[in-house]
Amino acid sequence: MIFPYLYILNFYGLEYALNNNQKLKKQYENDQEVKKLVDYSKEIEGLPRHISTHAAGVIIGPGDLKNIIPLQLQDGNIITQLPMDDLEDMGLLKMDFLGLRNLTIINKALNLIKRNKNESVDIENIDRDDEKVYKMLQSGQTLGVFQMESRLFQDLNKKLQPDRFEDIIALLALGRPGPLGSDIVDDYIKCRHGEKEPEYLHPKLKPILEETYGMILYQEQVMEIASKLAGYSMGEADLLRRGMGKKKEKLVKKEREKVVKGAVSNGLDKSIASEIFDQMEYFAGYGFNKSHSAAYALLAYQTAFLKAKYPSEFMSALLSTVMNNLD
Repeated sequence: MIFPYLYILNFYGLEYALNNNQKLKKQYENDQEVKKLVDYSKEIEGLPRHISTHAAGVIIGPGDLKNIIPLQLQDGNIITQLPMDDLEDMGLLKMDFLGLRNLTIINKALNLIKRNKNESVDIENIDRDDEKVYKMLQSGQTLGVFQMESRLFQDLNKKLQPDRFEDIIALLALGRPGPLGSDIVDDYIKCRHGEKEPEYLHPKLKPILEETYGMILYQEQVMEIASKLAGYSMGEADLLRRGMGKKKEKLVKKEREKVVKGAVSNGLDKSIASEIFDQMEYFAGYGFNKSHSAAYALLAYQTAFLKAKYPSEFMSALLSTVMNNLD
């Protein structure tokens, strides 16, 4: 059988496998079925194996896209024949337009409140400092609250005890694989409750990192550090952030020299500048976009507000949107 050698093919390719694995080579030479399979495989090795379509990605260009890039039909939809990175390298803009069931829930709840209680709730202008809402979050009663339904976020709410909108923004950023895999979540909560003093590698970092207690939690903070400490333009800082986030080693290595040099010329010690870059690189790998987290926090608060203030109407709207889901 050829299957025990598949891991060799996956990592090194067919030619390498044939030249370096005698058992596979012997099968290739003596078994016509294996030879035919490998020869066919050589012809298609390295080609795209399928068409992957982004569920919400939309490409925007300066004119009719059919005059700029190759297109094709996929299940009745027009899609590009080029991957995302190639499209962005060409200067085209990729935007993700997400459809959220929670917007429907909010709309249904508002209609029910109007019908049942004859109250009109302006959901865009509700009080974001409502004590009843925060008490509900602090208790972990977040089932139905946007982005906070899981046991993880129920526990995070209990531990963090949010009492202002900025806490919700931070909480949604903290509940991600990267922060959860490090000590940042516990350190953040301890600092939030005054059990630990925030630490800053350099005083110039304090204005940038004070809101997150000395920790880099948001991608925008990486950009601001590069801008304020190393003299980057915000466009350059954004490219640095993306390079770090996507772990582009050559770009990161090149930018390290630039950041350190810029920080030194700005009065920082070289070793401190290098340590700051290490922190930027580490946190950029999993830092959340604050503008993204803020938008999510707004929806989270709106759903929490409706649940706390109008539980019957909110839960009715929530359940009606998932009535075909047995769970």
